Amino acid sequence: MKDARPCSIADTLALVGEKYSLLVLREVSLGARRFDQLVRNIGAPRDVLTARLKRLVDAGVLEKVEYSERPKRYEYRPTSSGLELVPVLMTLMAWGDRHLHADGDRPMVIEHVCGNELVPQIVCAECREDVHQHDLTAHPQAPGWTVTGPVVA
Repeated sequence: MKDARPCSIADTLALVGEKYSLLVLREVSLGARRFDQLVRNIGAPRDVLTARLKRLVDAGVLEKVEYSERPKRYEYRPTSSGLELVPVLMTLMAWGDRHLHADGDRPMVIEHVCGNELVPQIVCAECREDVHQHDLTAHPQAPGWTVTGPVVA
C-alpha cells in the first residue's frame, strides 16, 4: 500500500490537530497563559495538557516564559508562528457560529480594532478577491501524485 498523499494540511494537523491543541492556542491568544487557567478553561486532564504544551513549545508554536522564581512558575505565549494560527481559529469559530450555532446563541463574539464584529474572510493576496472553492486549481508538487491520487503505473 502506498503512503498517504504528502500534504501540508496533514502535517499541520499532526501538530495542532491533537485533542486540546487548538483549544490551548485559543486560550493563549485570548490571554489565558498560565497552566491553571488553561486547565480550567479547556477542561483537559493535567497530564494531557502538559503533553500538548510541551509539543507546542518544542515545535516553536508557543514559548514557555518564567514569571515567578519562587516557586518556579511559567506562562505560555504564542510565538510568531503561533500568532499565524489565530486567523485559522477565527475561521473555525465563524464556521461553528454559522453551522453549529445558527440559532444565534454563540458562545463568543470577537470585536476587531475598528469596533465591529470580526467576520473572517479569505482573500487572494494578489488580486484581493474573495476566495471560493470553485476558483481554485490544485497543482500537486509531490512526485508521483495527481489531483485525484497517486500515479498508477
